[in-house]
Amino acid sequence: MFPRQLAKGKHWLPTLAVVGVTSALIASDSRTAPRFRTTDTFSGFNRGFNGVNAGAFIAAVPASIYAIGLIKRDSYAQSTALLAGEAFADGLALDLAFKGVTGRKQPLQYAGAGPYADSFFTGTHNPFRSGGFYSVHAMAAFSVATVIAHRYRSHRWIPFVAYGMAGAISFARITSTSHFPSDVFFGGGMGFAIARYAVLPMH
Repeated sequence: MFPRQLAKGKHWLPTLAVVGVTSALIASDSRTAPRFRTTDTFSGFNRGFNGVNAGAFIAAVPASIYAIGLIKRDSYAQSTALLAGEAFADGLALDLAFKGVTGRKQPLQYAGAGPYADSFFTGTHNPFRSGGFYSVHAMAAFSVATVIAHRYRSHRWIPFVAYGMAGAISFARITSTSHFPSDVFFGGGMGFAIARYAVLPMH
């Protein structure tokens, strides 16, 4: 229903901000991506935050919260985990649609310094095999982090840890050249927006 809200004149400022920053990053992607593609500075960081480890960690957090809630009979913890799962599922559905339409290549599919032009519509349009636009890891990390940070905001350290880990996971998608910066920024923005403005208000 979000387009209807825009048609009514609502949410224009944050929408323009996200679209504007994403557009600027897309314009600069071909110049920023080679810097990460041609360096091994982040090799240790990338090994620790590789796609498998990051995905496992993102899934383990709400799963652990649910298990603890089940053991302690804490319905609030259980519902928090389920809301995080709902936010991820919503973001994943949109991610598959975006990847199917845009067919964007990953930076790692280019050799060395490139050139990195024409990344959109030149890769696979199979969303299950595309790693392009937008980053599902960034979306998942920020959707889970947003739910947890909001639900446990009375503990001041939790939002810092939640968003800090989401930021580290997202940054690793850039340094490992799995994604362009724009893919990660937009994915993180989608994760936050879906969790904060679509999932949480409904509950």
